[in-house]
Amino acid sequence: MQLELTPEQVRFQKTVRDFAATAIAPRALEIDASDRFPHDLVSAAAALRLLGVTVPSAAGGAGRDYVSYALAVEEVAAASATLGAILVVNNSLVAEVVHRFGTAGQKDAWLARLASGRAVGAFALSEAQAGTDAASQETAATAQGDGYVLRGCKVWVANGAAADVAVIFAASGAAAAGRGVSAFLVPLDRPGLTREATGDPLGVRGLGCVDLRLEDVEVPASALLAGPGRGFDVAKWALDGARVAIGAAALGVGRAAFDEALRHARTRETFGNPIGKYQAIQWQIADIATELDAARMLVLRAAAAKDVRERTTLEASMAKLAASEAAQRAADRAMRILASAGYRRGTAVERLLRDARALEIVAGTSEAQRMIIAARVAADPR
Repeated sequence: MQLELTPEQVRFQKTVRDFAATAIAPRALEIDASDRFPHDLVSAAAALRLLGVTVPSAAGGAGRDYVSYALAVEEVAAASATLGAILVVNNSLVAEVVHRFGTAGQKDAWLARLASGRAVGAFALSEAQAGTDAASQETAATAQGDGYVLRGCKVWVANGAAADVAVIFAASGAAAAGRGVSAFLVPLDRPGLTREATGDPLGVRGLGCVDLRLEDVEVPASALLAGPGRGFDVAKWALDGARVAIGAAALGVGRAAFDEALRHARTRETFGNPIGKYQAIQWQIADIATELDAARMLVLRAAAAKDVRERTTLEASMAKLAASEAAQRAADRAMRILASAGYRRGTAVERLLRDARALEIVAGTSEAQRMIIAARVAADPR
């Protein structure tokens, strides 16, 4: 069992870490405060080929493995969870989907643009009544002529404010278990498609979340991904990758919280000693370090599995669950260690606490991951 990164993975990790430290970290608080999509940083990330990390180089991507992708997302998210999440949406939920399920025409039109940053992608699955129960789509795709008409509303569409194209899911027929759901690759300048502001987000601010309203949006049959009624297969495959990557993003947030806690424990003194000398603080630091390292192993295991298997649902859900909850606990403990030094708007720990909570929700809540894990484990013939 190989537990060491390859020299190339280490070099790539360092390149992204340096980029995160110099270009992203100084902007993190401003992005959070303004809640504005960081177009310039997305362009800078694209220059490092971070918008299509696993897309083959022949198709305009970086052509790297999933472990390298996870490493990159962790480094970016340690500086800004927002930029980390933007990369996850564009990579796992759009570019990889187009590469895996797209027609030759769809790939020619969008794949190189998405992988190079000349276009930004969004993923429109959730609805007001279709979150965890994603198969219960109310957005409808009605056959008309040689195409479809889309009607409905999608909510919390990440990257939506800046996106040029979106993967949009809609009910195209009445069938059980999501078999009536189809996926469409839709340019967001189509007539009848409008973007509406979502509520004020608590964490991962600047992600460009919008609601998409579709009023008689006409799309050709060539917009279908994987064919009629295959949308839920597309969504499940895409979410396997996204959960690995969101797990990596959570590791970055947790690591940043750990660094803040450790710095404070070394420099804050009470009764003539750094607080890190006290067992109460030491045990919290030990727990953060151990839980994050354990979660990292699950994330890297899931990423390695994604490189060699078509479906990695169990590994991805375990990684996402463990990493997002470890990050939340790390941020909470960091807040307790910093106490009043962290409990105010504009501090790194305050932002990280909100970001960690968001990462427990996106790409499926912790409760949803537990449902998936339990079902998979129960079905295991062992």
